[in-house]
Amino acid sequence: MNKQKSIRMTKQRKLILNILRSTKSHPTADWIYQEARKEIPNISLGTVYRNLKILVQAGEILEMDFGSGYSRYDGNPTNHYHFKCRICGRMEDVELETIESLNRIVEESLKAKIENHRLEFYGVCNDCLD
Repeated sequence: MNKQKSIRMTKQRKLILNILRSTKSHPTADWIYQEARKEIPNISLGTVYRNLKILVQAGEILEMDFGSGYSRYDGNPTNHYHFKCRICGRMEDVELETIESLNRIVEESLKAKIENHRLEFYGVCNDCLD
């Protein structure tokens, strides 16, 4: 885990982190908010957004924006690839080892220092193909 800074783990942060780590669906903040309200009924949407931002900055979770106008969140902060279905919008992790040699190839091409890369695949999921 690549933590950028240490954070105090409040009740709300811990709940949000647990919600994200218990799903593979890469949910939106609204979905996380609805789940959080089951445990803390008076939690506000603003609190959820603030804590998501803090957890992202601390390197505990990933924020993904696929140009849809809203972010999705991933409880797995390690570098990994994603697939998004263009029909149903489902996102899922791609169980494939990251290809670190891509960093070196791009470094040589750009004459830059590549620290990390993110790769998304787009297409039609198995359910939508049926």
